[in-house]
Amino acid sequence: MKHKISVSLTVFCFLFFNTIQSQEKKSGEKYFQISPRIGIDFPTYDNNTPFINYKSGLEFGISVDHYWNWFGLGADFDYIKNSPESSYATKNLINSGAVPLTSFALIEDNITRMFYGIGPDYRYSSKSKRFVIELNTRAGLGSVKGGKTQLNETTTADNQLLNYHAGYDDKNIFSVKGQVRFTYFFKPNFGLQIGAYYLRHFDAVENVDTNLGFAAAYQSVEINPTTNENVLTADNINKREDACHCDISSVGVFVGLSLKIPTAKTIKQDDCIQHGLTITAKDKFTKEILPDTDVVIKNAKGEIIKSGKTNSFGAVVFENVVPDDYTIEGLLNSVKLEPTLAKKSEFKPNKTIQKEIIYSDLNLILKGTAVVCNTKKPISNVIVTLKNQAGTEEKTTVTDSLGQFTFPIQPKSKYLIYGKKENYFSQTETVTSEEYDRNVTLFVKVKLCLEEADCGKAITLKNILYDLDKYFIREESKKELNRLVQFMVDNPGVKVEVSSHTDSRASFEYNQVLSQNRANAAVDYLVSQGIDRSRLKGVGYGETKLLNECADGVNCTEEQHQLNRRTEMKVICPEKKNN
Repeated sequence: MKHKISVSLTVFCFLFFNTIQSQEKKSGEKYFQISPRIGIDFPTYDNNTPFINYKSGLEFGISVDHYWNWFGLGADFDYIKNSPESSYATKNLINSGAVPLTSFALIEDNITRMFYGIGPDYRYSSKSKRFVIELNTRAGLGSVKGGKTQLNETTTADNQLLNYHAGYDDKNIFSVKGQVRFTYFFKPNFGLQIGAYYLRHFDAVENVDTNLGFAAAYQSVEINPTTNENVLTADNINKREDACHCDISSVGVFVGLSLKIPTAKTIKQDDCIQHGLTITAKDKFTKEILPDTDVVIKNAKGEIIKSGKTNSFGAVVFENVVPDDYTIEGLLNSVKLEPTLAKKSEFKPNKTIQKEIIYSDLNLILKGTAVVCNTKKPISNVIVTLKNQAGTEEKTTVTDSLGQFTFPIQPKSKYLIYGKKENYFSQTETVTSEEYDRNVTLFVKVKLCLEEADCGKAITLKNILYDLDKYFIREESKKELNRLVQFMVDNPGVKVEVSSHTDSRASFEYNQVLSQNRANAAVDYLVSQGIDRSRLKGVGYGETKLLNECADGVNCTEEQHQLNRRTEMKVICPEKKNN
């Protein structure tokens, strides 16, 4: 029992300190607390007396504490009374002369212990302040008195001493105590508590009987296996003449009362009442929840008293809202949501009001992510441009740390979208909103691919097509070349090589001339769009840089030959200056 209580106290202290350290909100209470108690004490006396045990007994105590929020300082007084118990075997006992010993005289004096200590307190209370857990640590002085134990046989005239301990009469013993208390306050300043403690007195000194000349003694006994009798082995008694400087420890459990005496203005019960407001943003048509929606709460004067942004579940929670009449407004991608009202009468103690704000705009929302081509790696700080192909609208935004961006887009429209970032070559994506029904879809998702345009790295320009044996720029090829124009406008400091490649069919000389003419035609087109010719270099590689094994004499499919027929761009690396 004593071991279980001691282990439980240790585990509780560890968990309690962690709870105290993680407690963020302080109660604001400052008060004295007086706590009388009564309990049962379970002692352990380390005095090396083999045939004496110590019984449990009553404990009376009182604690006086003063708390500043969760920390306090307190003092304890404990009065403990228990008694020794001789465990010397007197049944079937005979002396060394084989005389049965049948009558005995036993003295067992009660022991009283007292403890006076002071030390820090730690307190955790529930939000309602009704349930309180305390950890009290104390150091101080103790005393122990009594406990004389003496067993004599009275059968013979010798009245042999069988078992003896002189007891204690020691004061000012250094002592420590740890205590936990659980209190439930039926009223704000009055409660009932239960608890447990561990108390230890260090180096308690035994008495030495001046007449007998020893502190403890006992007669040795052997069991006769034939008669099953306890036989005194000799008339000489085993004596311990020196007093033991040994510890006394005990654990105990108790019940008691707690009385608070406030020393400063404490928080009123009304101040402990919380009012919450949860706002959820939803689409009117699809009923989708809307993350990343800006939400504000305004009072009757139009002043913003709370603001936040909805989470991934489309909700934002506001705590500690003072009951009043409020207007709740939302904004998603610069589009206002339908506002709603929260009335003062709707606020209830410790309850959270649920409100919805509705997105009713008829436009769709383009939700995109900018990534490195052929990867899932997002690119932040990309300037993304959205152009209506009808030429009536152009908008820009910047991607966030996750590469994400949004635009409102009109139904039944076509858009071009591309990105701008230094040293990146952006693809141009087409978005057609005609494909989507606003009653079913709100978000149109798109990925915008940007290639890292490191100097010397070749990037294939898609859909640069030429007629057979021709090198003039076809109308459908201009779209891709316009992408290169945009890149050079966005990066005015770079120079670009435009290269043309053929497959291995036809003669080497023919392919070389044709590819050079086609590269020159691409350069001429770029110049016609305002790019300075000094920033451009046209190179025809003919069939010298095949991407597969389809060289002269190798039988390949049309698709394999097509892979080699391509136009590429690469940023020209700056020339290194010689020191």
